[in-house]
Amino acid sequence: MDLTRFQQQLKGTSSKARPLPPVDQWNPDFCGDINLTIALDGRWFYEGSPIGRASLVQLFASVIKREGDKYFLVTPVEKVGITVEDTPFLITQWVKEEGGSKDGSTYVFTTQTGDVVRLERADQLELRVPPKAIQDPEATPIPYLCVRRNLWARLHQNTYYQLLEQAKEVTSGSCTQFKIQSNGTSFVLGEIT
Repeated sequence: MDLTRFQQQLKGTSSKARPLPPVDQWNPDFCGDINLTIALDGRWFYEGSPIGRASLVQLFASVIKREGDKYFLVTPVEKVGITVEDTPFLITQWVKEEGGSKDGSTYVFTTQTGDVVRLERADQLELRVPPKAIQDPEATPIPYLCVRRNLWARLHQNTYYQLLEQAKEVTSGSCTQFKIQSNGTSFVLGEIT
């Protein structure tokens, strides 16, 4: 599979002005795996070399599909497997919109590929142990945010620490939780026992 051919198939399917392609409605035949990796730090690599063009990464990010624990890039006619070390997205920026909703302020996050996610529902954020730390019994769960279509983003370490500074400490018994309020919903960013 050649990335140039794949890119040609996607021509006209996605832009900032249009909504994302209907990837969930596309069910083409599997064409094999390609040597494309989304690294733990959010960078994209093809054949071991970083993909430097942000517009190309954004295009491919718009057609990621997850089935079970596997990730694919899909067009209406092809589906190719890719490697994702943790999540396809990494949250690199955030802003707090004051009074942006009837329920108070709302946190708005941006990924390394330019996807924007408003934190509005309880099911959008969950604490998980990163895959590289699962074997460590001392590993601390960190926040993951649902970007779209069962695709999640991990918070970049700097972003996570910045949010913790915004959080309120709530202690109950021997557990202290760090919480933020977004769109009237309380979200746990971490906890200490």
